Amino acid sequence: MSKSDDLVALIRERAGPEAPEYALILGSGLGHISGTVDGTAIPYDELPGFPHAGVSGHVPQLVIGQLEGRRVAVFGGRSHYYESGRADAMRLPLEVVAGLGTKKLILTNAAGSVRETMQPGALMMLSDHINLSGANPLIGEATDARFQPMTDAHDTDLRAALRSAAIAENVDLNEGVYTWFSGPSFETPAEIRMTQIIGGDAVGMSTVPEIILGRFFGLRCAAISVITNMGAGMSDEALSHEHTKAMAPIGAAKLEQVLRRFLRDGDAAVPVI
Repeated sequence: MSKSDDLVALIRERAGPEAPEYALILGSGLGHISGTVDGTAIPYDELPGFPHAGVSGHVPQLVIGQLEGRRVAVFGGRSHYYESGRADAMRLPLEVVAGLGTKKLILTNAAGSVRETMQPGALMMLSDHINLSGANPLIGEATDARFQPMTDAHDTDLRAALRSAAIAENVDLNEGVYTWFSGPSFETPAEIRMTQIIGGDAVGMSTVPEIILGRFFGLRCAAISVITNMGAGMSDEALSHEHTKAMAPIGAAKLEQVLRRFLRDGDAAVPVI
């Protein structure tokens, strides 16, 4: 058996054999949601090979159970490329969640806005992404599956369901292009101006490698950013991780509303809006 097979067996033994309908990866300000799942919490350090979420504000545990009437697998935190220099840091967790039978992956993150009309506290659903990191989690994959098409990386039906959930909750949900920088340093004003020119709407240090890996493992993916700051040079605010953690809860409360409504309503039959 492979390492992922062993972990799938371990998780099923502890949390039960039923496949989660959704997997959720929670970014800064949302880790507490994992504690509201009615189920089994397994710390990452009890799952051999799982990366340790080494960023303050994340909750390093996998929780399998019920949330708003849906069986979910919730990652209370993620490992980032900038922590280890490995773009595939989340490969094993996503391989495991796919091995559990999960088909849909919802990701969240904290991001900086490069759009004047999208201020801190706003939400932005990813319509697409740009990879400016120079890294890819499929580098080193030996099979032709490494040539993963990304045309449908951000699933149309999941996005429609999230949009409907936001409307039902009276929450404004922007849509735009997320631009992945490697981090951990924040972007320069020149990099922010470049991002605006090439069509980016927000900048961040996560999510894109997980989207690529999710598609590689056959998961349908969608993602939402909590806007915590304006890009460098666009305001007088001082950028820092402490600032990100302080601002994240403002948008996170709205995102939690949307996610809970999304789970309650499901995504099987969503009208086109």
